[in-house]
Amino acid sequence: MGRLHALPARPSGSAFAPAHLGPVAVRNRLIRAGTGESMADAAGRIGDDYVALHAALAAGGVGLSFTGHMFVHPRGRYGELQAGIDSDDAIAGLRRVTDAVHHRGGRIFAQIAHAGSQSMMFDSEALAPSQVDNVMTGRHVRAAHDDEIQEVITAFGQAARRAMEAGFDGVHLHGANGYLISQFRSPLTNRRQDDWGGDQQRRDRFPLEVIRAVREQIPTDKGLTMKVGLADLVDQDGGLAVGESVLGVAGFVAAGLDGVEVSSNLMSDYVSASIRGYIAVTRKRALEDLLLHRLHKPPEPEGYFLPFADAVGGAVDTNVIVVGGLRTAETIDAVISARRADFVSMARPFIREPDLALRLADGGQVGAACVSCNICLMHDEHHPLKCWRTPRANLLEHARYRLAGGFAGKGSGRKPSAGGAAD
Repeated sequence: MGRLHALPARPSGSAFAPAHLGPVAVRNRLIRAGTGESMADAAGRIGDDYVALHAALAAGGVGLSFTGHMFVHPRGRYGELQAGIDSDDAIAGLRRVTDAVHHRGGRIFAQIAHAGSQSMMFDSEALAPSQVDNVMTGRHVRAAHDDEIQEVITAFGQAARRAMEAGFDGVHLHGANGYLISQFRSPLTNRRQDDWGGDQQRRDRFPLEVIRAVREQIPTDKGLTMKVGLADLVDQDGGLAVGESVLGVAGFVAAGLDGVEVSSNLMSDYVSASIRGYIAVTRKRALEDLLLHRLHKPPEPEGYFLPFADAVGGAVDTNVIVVGGLRTAETIDAVISARRADFVSMARPFIREPDLALRLADGGQVGAACVSCNICLMHDEHHPLKCWRTPRANLLEHARYRLAGGFAGKGSGRKPSAGGAAD
């Protein structure tokens, strides 16, 4: 495992100035964080709307985009509308995405993932480190066999190969938010007493093997980053804690990462543990967006994962990417200038404003218009990704869908429903 050590001061500078993430040159330090696009067909292949989404983000000036999580193996698919990178059949479609992004001067990493027991695909058997019901869905699972674990590691490596053939500038591993890597890292979900569990070093073996398999497939001029869950945010004691997690991150970086995006590990639900609502929403903003219930409430604070960024940045020599409720140009620049992170990533703001990076950089706008209402999350795996507050007609469409029972049986995105099915 990696060792913690004293680090040199992080370079200061503007969030809107050019930078490097590992070997990859980017035009600014703003990253579009990965969020599910819900734009794939039954086979996980993407189409014109997926290409257009990422082309708009590149044209809008973002320094780097992470795609939404793409499944590396059929058993690791989260939902029916999720894009996949599990087969060579995916390469041609994804090449259209990277060509569109590069034509507009952008950079893009393929985020690759395995949902583990958090998969909502009930026609296939979920995979998990131990026989522990999923904390979010209640889904029943059995403990994976050694050959199944090795198969997944190989699948991650092959997904990285496909990403390179498709022209991506790098790979972003999803090791957070309750998916398979998170499940292996947490003592709550990994109760094995073999080479894959028993203490934190062995629980971190799976992500280490995944990083090594992926790194082998990536040329030295391409990047490799990872979204890492720093702590379990669940209603149970004894979960993964920040201190032991940071030790693992040091090992992950030593195995070949160019940067780490910090987030939650296991989650009881999305909203409390990952995507908090109404960040930086002032009374004026609430009135403009018809948020009457927020008119007399103070704005929720920005940067709820900054303590995680501080923990990693103070101990591990790597590029730190902070996500989680960054909304104003003042806060974003302060985070970079104070050396609390090297890059800032945002998901929901770029859904509403694909050109937000340009708006903030030229000083014409002081913050994101996004109010973190999370309606976009509610429609994950129901409709293609979009902001449901603009235009106003979208709010009426959302209301009609909700009142008609559109979320019944499939969850609203806030805490997925297992639909009564189990393995």
